[in-house]
Amino acid sequence: MKKVLVVDDQKDNVFVLEDRLKREGYEILKAFNGQKCIEIAEEQMPDIILLDVMMPGLSGFEVCKILTSSKVTKNIPVILVTALNEAADLNEGFLAGAFDYIKKPFNRIELIARVKAALRFSELQNMMLEFEKIKTFSATVSTANHEIKQPLTLINLSTAALNRELGKDEINKEAIKKRVGFIEDATRDIISVLDKLSSIKSPIFTNWVNDVKLIDLSEASKSGN
Repeated sequence: MKKVLVVDDQKDNVFVLEDRLKREGYEILKAFNGQKCIEIAEEQMPDIILLDVMMPGLSGFEVCKILTSSKVTKNIPVILVTALNEAADLNEGFLAGAFDYIKKPFNRIELIARVKAALRFSELQNMMLEFEKIKTFSATVSTANHEIKQPLTLINLSTAALNRELGKDEINKEAIKKRVGFIEDATRDIISVLDKLSSIKSPIFTNWVNDVKLIDLSEASKSGN
């Protein structure tokens, strides 16, 4: 069941919205001022917020800006409920991060349609975020496999050569030093790759083979990620 947070300092308005939304099967959370709205949003993470603009204390515009600027609540769509008709007022709402607005007085059909549209958009946005996470994870694994394979091969070959050398009656110290040096270089290369991958914030993807994506470590380093 989707959760809708309804925010208005006028309790009658909250109860009207609650009644109409409950009939559509939504779970309703209520707040009667801006500060309480922020607290409930952070604690209970509603799927959508219906936020009155004209409230004492924190206005709807101010609350909206706080919500959409917070890492915790920024992905919750906010629909402003307003009696304001001026374009400048509506623009202020969108600049604050509102997804949509409903003008008072509103009818039930418009209310439900806008709520459903915002929820659909939010679901698609979340799906895209999950897709990007999977894409980044897959590219990270592919990049690590591609970049680390060569130094790992060098470590394996050097280890085998060391074992052969250590099995001889007369050990060549220079040969051992040489192989140890190879292992040290390969280890540094692996650590460098892992450090770069762990420091990347905005990966730059490149095509490899068979549509496999890799992360461009050189471009990431240049951009300071």
